Amino acid sequence: MSSDLHKGDSAMEKHESNSDEKHQVTEVKTLIGDESFQQSLLKEPLRPWARTSLILYAYCAVAFCCSTTNGYDGSLFGTLLSNPDFKKFFGVENSGIWTGIVTAMYQIGQVAAIPFIGPALDTWGRRAGMFIAALTIAIGVIIQGTCVSTGSTGQFMGGRFLLGFGVAIIGSAGPCYTVEMSHPAQRGIITGLYNVFWPVGAMVASGAARGGLDYTGNTTWLIPVWLQIMFPCIVLFGSWFLPESPRWLYVHGKREQATATLVKYHGHGNRDSEWVKLQLAEYEQYLELDGSDKRWWDYRALFSSRASTYRLFCASFIMLFGQWAGNGVVSYFLSAFLDTAGIHGAVTQTNVQLGMTAIQIVFASTGAAFVDKLGRRTMLIGVNIGCCIAWIGVVVASSIANITDTSDQKAIDAVNPSVSKAILAMVYIFQIIYSFGWTPMQALYPVEVLSFEMRAKGMAFASGIFMNTAMLANQFGIPVALEKIAWKTYIVFTCWCAVQATLIYFFVPETQGRTLEELDDIFNSKNPRKASTTKKSLGIDSHDNIVQITPVENSAHA
Repeated sequence: MSSDLHKGDSAMEKHESNSDEKHQVTEVKTLIGDESFQQSLLKEPLRPWARTSLILYAYCAVAFCCSTTNGYDGSLFGTLLSNPDFKKFFGVENSGIWTGIVTAMYQIGQVAAIPFIGPALDTWGRRAGMFIAALTIAIGVIIQGTCVSTGSTGQFMGGRFLLGFGVAIIGSAGPCYTVEMSHPAQRGIITGLYNVFWPVGAMVASGAARGGLDYTGNTTWLIPVWLQIMFPCIVLFGSWFLPESPRWLYVHGKREQATATLVKYHGHGNRDSEWVKLQLAEYEQYLELDGSDKRWWDYRALFSSRASTYRLFCASFIMLFGQWAGNGVVSYFLSAFLDTAGIHGAVTQTNVQLGMTAIQIVFASTGAAFVDKLGRRTMLIGVNIGCCIAWIGVVVASSIANITDTSDQKAIDAVNPSVSKAILAMVYIFQIIYSFGWTPMQALYPVEVLSFEMRAKGMAFASGIFMNTAMLANQFGIPVALEKIAWKTYIVFTCWCAVQATLIYFFVPETQGRTLEELDDIFNSKNPRKASTTKKSLGIDSHDNIVQITPVENSAHA
């Protein structure tokens, strides 16, 4: 009996020894983020080239086409305002208050759509929202394009109003679908790539406008105007083949469908996938099954708590800041901007626009690849500092040219070619910096920080009010400023970019390394910015289990 007890003790000691060995820390990682997210990533690494992953990318690419609508229009009017036939038909110039009114109908339509965005996305789903919006845009393009037969400026403005109305809905539906469908570990790069299609749309518009210059009469501007229907038609027909957002399915009582979607596209067919289990557990914990998203008229979730208000504040100001970094000058009023630099002529200015959009696509794609490596805050702070420096260069070079009257052809011709090249070079540098940092972050960050219950209505609020307020200010303010104070307009953007970098540093939280639902804990903390930047030391055993979590003291950083 004594021998049996001895053997039992030995077996127990051996088991404890094996257990200790199993949970012995073999690796330590110090990072910012949630340990549940990191645990899933350790136990189940990404399979980016699996068949289901490639199919998911294709679905997201359809949603990416939603982003082209804004980019197309921004570039379209930047080139049309340098087209003499377009200006002759409508009796406008490329600067002044009338130009602002003609182009602003687009933003007015977006503001009018605000009450309809939430119901379209929350009531019928993200796919239905994309379909409704794409159909509205297509009708707007048809009305806009047929104005040439009636000679009606009012019809053209009406078409632009309807176009803007549809773009407001599609501009919320696209990123909502992308961020909710993408794999949690790829959310940063996939949603960052969403807005890369903004310059893709701009590239197509610039190319069409440049090709149209080889024709004569109204055909020169009708080609790019009609081509605006292409991307909305891709969304219009493609949306029928997309799976619905699993979060939308879950909160509308379709849990089995939500689970099936997660299993297929995030778990690669494995119901016991770490990513599937993590997300379903968090859906159960965080998603409101009877939230205000079920009631089209109920916007209380946007202001129901300090955390909700802080989320909305972050989404709104990032959207506003993205429009006030100075890109409005480069997109809508590039023609007048180049006039102040002594660079003129329809073909020359359109070629400049085409080159800038090509650069934007390359550097926006590069920036999207870095959002998870650098973090959202680093990207946002860095891009504003970079834009500030670029504008300083533009101001210095423009002050040497010192063109105060863009109608004074003698003064424009007298500008030293090297000065014009310096201004153009600084504008290209600005575009590179803006594209790398702001282009991927403008869609990614606002849609990330909003919880599911407030995502559709919050995007409507942030984009419809804040972003469109910024764009309307650009539409009416920039042309007048360029007309009245010429190059001194750029001093305003120099100072404002510095202000934006400062505000982001002190108030904007980091969202990297967490699922969308795990961000609830960050915004419910006393200081979301500080909580989001606190590092943790994770002890990992030989079986990739996190067995030790230690906060790193005094680790809150930028």
